[in-house]
Amino acid sequence: MPSIQHSARGHARREEIVRAAIEVIAERGYRGASLAAVAEKAGLSQQGLLHYFRSKEDLLIGVLQWRAETDTGGRDIVADPMSLAATQGVVEANAHREAIVRTFSALLGESVTGDHPAAEYFRIRYRRVREAMTATLRLEWGDRLPSGLTPEEAAPLVVAIMDGLQYQWLHEPESFDMPAAFKAFVRLLDPKAAP
Repeated sequence: MPSIQHSARGHARREEIVRAAIEVIAERGYRGASLAAVAEKAGLSQQGLLHYFRSKEDLLIGVLQWRAETDTGGRDIVADPMSLAATQGVVEANAHREAIVRTFSALLGESVTGDHPAAEYFRIRYRRVREAMTATLRLEWGDRLPSGLTPEEAAPLVVAIMDGLQYQWLHEPESFDMPAAFKAFVRLLDPKAAP
């Protein structure tokens, strides 16, 4: 029994560290964030943080995995695609998670440099997200959307819109309605859909 409690405490502590890292990265970007700053925000020594995450890169991957699990509920979204309504729900949830969206966007922007530790993660992630969105669109409309596009053609557009809307929202969170803009885009995919 003690090992189960220890494991649960360890998992909870890792999540606290990830949340602290999200705040620090949102403020400073990945390159400007230090393990010392994350440790301080989490109420740990740097050595204590290294007990849970071996390196800054390990912590970065932990942050990205946590965000992916939060968005999908831990499910395989390619094998078990989300509905379009659930995807809209993710966009709506993101409108209330500025630090997470800011961290993700900062990491995404920084990762386009070849030497960034998250570059490979984002390459794989985008392949998976396009596959998942293809499955979502196929679930919604079959092999052809009402607009005439195939799910394979529309999927990268939907992903680009979602990410682009996040960037616009981060610049003007009080005046830009990200969920409404995404719903308007979905209506472009299916002009006959109710508003």
